[in-house]
Amino acid sequence: MVAKSLAKPSARERLLAAADELFYDEGVRSVGIDRVIEHAGVAKASLYNAFGSKDGLIRAYLEARHAAAVERITRALERCGTPRERLLGVFDAQAELFAQPGYHGCPFASATAEARPGDVTEQTAAAYRGWLRGLLTDLAEQAGAADPQALCRQLHLLYDGAGLSARMDGDPSASATARAAAAVLIDAALARPLPRDSDGGGISRETAAPE
Repeated sequence: MVAKSLAKPSARERLLAAADELFYDEGVRSVGIDRVIEHAGVAKASLYNAFGSKDGLIRAYLEARHAAAVERITRALERCGTPRERLLGVFDAQAELFAQPGYHGCPFASATAEARPGDVTEQTAAAYRGWLRGLLTDLAEQAGAADPQALCRQLHLLYDGAGLSARMDGDPSASATARAAAAVLIDAALARPLPRDSDGGGISRETAAPE
C-alpha cells in the first residue's frame, strides 16, 4: 500500500517559514510584509487572518526561535549527569547552534538592534533572555553555588560574548572558549572555603593545600 503524501503546509506555516528565513537573513524591520507574502506564496489576507499584523508575525517568529532554543538546550542537558555538567551543557548546545549552516548571530540580538523602545521585538527578546537567566540561575543553585545569581550573570555574559564572536569573527570555536572559561568560573563558585584555625586567625596548617 502506497503511503499517503504529507499534508501541504498551511498558510500560517508557510508565512512563518518565510518570515523565519527573511527576518533572520535581512532583519525584521528591513523586510516588508509584501516580500514575506510573496515568498510564502499566499494571499495577503492570510497574514492578517493568521497573525493580525506584521508585529504579530514578528512575535510569532521570535517565539518560534525561543521554542527552538529551549528544545535544543533541553536536549543537550538530558545528556548531562551532574548540575555542573548541565551548566556546561548550555554551552554545548550553543556549539551545536554555531555549527548549523547559515548561522549568523543571535536572532534576538539582531531583531532588537532594529527595535523601537518597548515594541514587540524587545518584549519577546526579554522573555527569551529571562528564560535563559532563570535556567542558569536554577542550575547554579542546584550545583551548590553560594551566589547563584552572580554565577548566572557571569555565565550569561560568556554566552552572549561567544555568540557575538561567532557572528562577527566567523569563529564557531568561540563556544569552546566560552565553555572553558565557564568551567573555571563554575569551579570557583562551587569551591568550599578552607577551614580556619580554632582561634579564627586563618587557614589551618593541617588542612591547607601543600605548596
